[in-house]
Amino acid sequence: MAAGAALALAAAGCDSSGDEEGSGSTSTTRNVTTTRVEVVEGIGREGGFDPAEIYSQLSPGVVTIISIFDGPVSVLEDGGEGGQGSGFVLDDEGYIATNAHVVTVEEDNSAEAERVFVQFSDGNRVPAEVVGKDPNADFALLKVDPEGLDLTPLRLGDSSRLSVGEPVAAIGSPFGEEQSLSVGVVSALDRNIRSLTRFGIGDAIQTDAAINPGNSGGPLLDARGRVIGINAQIKSQSGGGEGVGFAIPVDAVRRSLRELRKEGQVDYGYLGVRTLILWPQLAERLGLAAAGGAIVQEVEPDSPAEDKGLDAGDETIEFQGQPDIPSEGDVIVAVDGERLTRKQDLADVISRHGAGDEVVLTVVRDGERRRVALTLGRRPQGAVP
Repeated sequence: MAAGAALALAAAGCDSSGDEEGSGSTSTTRNVTTTRVEVVEGIGREGGFDPAEIYSQLSPGVVTIISIFDGPVSVLEDGGEGGQGSGFVLDDEGYIATNAHVVTVEEDNSAEAERVFVQFSDGNRVPAEVVGKDPNADFALLKVDPEGLDLTPLRLGDSSRLSVGEPVAAIGSPFGEEQSLSVGVVSALDRNIRSLTRFGIGDAIQTDAAINPGNSGGPLLDARGRVIGINAQIKSQSGGGEGVGFAIPVDAVRRSLRELRKEGQVDYGYLGVRTLILWPQLAERLGLAAAGGAIVQEVEPDSPAEDKGLDAGDETIEFQGQPDIPSEGDVIVAVDGERLTRKQDLADVISRHGAGDEVVLTVVRDGERRRVALTLGRRPQGAVP
């Protein structure tokens, strides 16, 4: 059974003169509002999946995000123009996690909501500050004043250890229906989904747990109640949940969270190439002794890749239905000695680095391997890897 620890973060006391009754003096009591923090541990320790326990213990840590915009987005109950999503409590300081698209205008992700409010499961609704946002990971960090609130922080898990078929639970506010629970499994891993830039989010989690508009920003939880992802997108022909939802992996969230708290922004490394993932039959067709890699298709002008002379070559072929495959250009097969695979492709590896990081590429050109050392640039808005 989950154990809860209530921590008083602001003192509540009594202020008295110390005189006895009848002395003519008065006694006064000073009430100080407290913040209560419920730390939940122990869910699913015996390996079972208990959605009811997950919901009972952790749903108080899931919040509804209400964003008021300057332009028309949707009409809220009070008549204002705004949007609604979900989020969850990170700690006892009042930090809240959500999607960047919940608090920004979709057509221009640099335009934040005029006002943002966080509504808790007990009905408390308080204003929130947008500490920072990471459009490349579709993540935003909010901050509320914790005074007087009951907070249930959710613990972050490890998305790198997930397996297809594991049970998961999603809690959020689909279509404005607050504190809704849906359950399912991890349907697939290593998906690539859209960010708020033209650069994709790699290693996304696919789930058949019902994800609908309004679930964005809410947690995807494993059997132990740990956050393994932030629900972000659905693939749908009707506009509703059809069993294909996607969550941003928590390992990517950790990086955004760390840098937003420290710097207020997240810088991603920029190489400046467009590539095609190599597969075994294509490697054989091109005469490459490599199990995986990234075929350079295009090199961006004024990029670190161009500065170091990476080249796509002039000749292309068509193979197994794939047109315009460079046949004489560079193929990147490793970064800092780490071999590239379909699961750990070039975009995933470069995304883990920041601007100014030095990396060493292993490049195959004309059948020969060579090492190319370079310094990554800062990814411009909508840039390629």
